[in-house]
Formats: sequence, C-alpha cells, structure tokens
Amino acid sequence: MVHDIDPRKLVYFASVVEQGSINKAALIHKISQPAMSTSMDRLESEVGLKLLERGPLGIVATAYGEILYCHARLVREEIELARQNLADALDGLRESIRVGALPSLAGSVIPTALNAWRAEHPGLDLQVVENAQIDLLRGLLRRDFDFVVGFTEVFDILDGLRQKVLFRDRQCVLARPDHPLVQADEIAWSDLMSYPWVAPTSRRTHTVIEHIMTTMNVGPPSQVTVCGTVSLLISVVAESDHLALLPEHAVRQELEIGRLVALPFADPVLHRNIAMFFREGYTMDEPRQDLVSKIREAGLELTSDRYAQSD
Repeated sequence: MVHDIDPRKLVYFASVVEQGSINKAALIHKISQPAMSTSMDRLESEVGLKLLERGPLGIVATAYGEILYCHARLVREEIELARQNLADALDGLRESIRVGALPSLAGSVIPTALNAWRAEHPGLDLQVVENAQIDLLRGLLRRDFDFVVGFTEVFDILDGLRQKVLFRDRQCVLARPDHPLVQADEIAWSDLMSYPWVAPTSRRTHTVIEHIMTTMNVGPPSQVTVCGTVSLLISVVAESDHLALLPEHAVRQELEIGRLVALPFADPVLHRNIAMFFREGYTMDEPRQDLVSKIREAGLELTSDRYAQSD
C-alpha cells in the first residue's frame, strides 16, 4: 500500500535516476551522501516498492521506479515553475500569455489569429502549445495555460473548467486522389470502415473515431494507425489507402495542390463546436480577450460553416 509521499524525496529521486549515482545527486542538492541514501531508503519504504537497483553503469530505476520517475520529474518542474513565476513577479517582469491548441487548429486558425493579434500587441510574450485535448485540459487545470482551444463533442468537461463556443467547423474524410472510394457513386459509413484509418494522438484510444462508431452504430475500421503529428498523418494518407478525419482548413494546401482529396461524403456527426476552455472564475485581461476574439474571427473566416453559437 502506497502511503503519503514526501515531494522533496521525489525531487531527490529524479536526480538520482538522471545522474545514476547517489553521490552526484547529493552534490547537486548540497546534502551528504548518507543523507541522500537514507532519503531514497525512506522513499522506497513510503511507497512499499523497490525503486532503485545497481546496474553495470550505476544506479538505475526499476520498472516501478520508472513510473514514479515520470511523476517525480513533473513535481520538480512544477516547483521550478512556481519559483520562477514568483521571482518574475518580484522583479516586475510581465507574465507570458500561454495558450493550448489542438494540432488541427495550430496549422491554420491559430496562425491566422496570431498574425492579426500581433499587429495590435507587438510587445507581449506569447506561448502556444499544441497537444492532445485531454492533455491540454489537464494542463489548464494545472495552470499551465491561460486558456485552451479545443472541441466540445467528445471529451467530457473536467471539473473546475468552463467553455465558450467560438465557431463551428466540419471535418471531412480525407484520402489520396486515386483512392478506390473517390469514384464511388455513394459512400456509407460501412464503406469507410472497410479501409484502414490514421488518427492523431488523443491519449484516449482513437477517441473521435470511437465517438463516430458509437453515434452511427457502425463497426470498427479494419485497422487504425495513430500519428503524433498532423504532417505525418497527411503523409500516411497521401501514400496509402488510409483514410483520416480533419477539417478542410487544416489541409487546405494539400487539397489545393491535389495531394489529398475530400471524399464526397457528409454527415452531421462530422460537425463540431470549437470552444475556448478556461478555469472557473478566471478573468481575462484585454490582450487575452483580444486573442480569443481573433481566434474566433479566424475560425469563422476559415470554415465553411460561417456561424457560431451564441454565448
């Protein structure tokens, strides 16, 4: 049974794993080698598991230790972030605006919005991170972001978060130009599911495809390949019989040059609301409000469905 874990021991543990040495980790944290060794023994006692063992190249993490190391590293990074933010506040440095966005938006809507926003706010620091939505929302709860831009239909809203719909876009089924389905007179979901699919990383297995399968009561695809980036997804579709779902604005260039085509297939389930997610009680200043407005305007401009739900 795992008992309470001392965060300081986790920071020490991360250094031991990275250095492969109790001695080196002790030097980094300016404590004695016996004190560091005792700290690691007590950590193993607290979790009730063997975390470290000696290997040919020094001390290494066990399988359980590797799991804990991932969390220990995050704890250390959060402490460092808190220390830096406090130091910046004392020094009067302005805080960066931090935004999380889906990869399917980061290649079109977000850059268009940023160009317009930068013209009005040239001197502000801005960080944009693209990732799977569940990771973005968890990061939002950890205060990694001021707000996140994602879609509303598949992921349950996490406790402590609110959302505001900005615009609505439509995903299309993408294929290579000479795909067998391009010349089909009619296409049904069962036809689409008879081919392999490629999906972006979601942290929940093929979430969008599973949502469609459940909604339309159709069977799973013949196979699914998960890609970490939109560019890799596009390449897989362009070079194989794989199909994929992305909004047209995310692949506009590939459609214009004929590298990809959107199959003649439409269904209401392919429409999705794009929303801003924010922490409950969070108040935005004028630059952040302007950025949200620019994202909404860019979304309306780049999507074929030029309407958004009311606030």
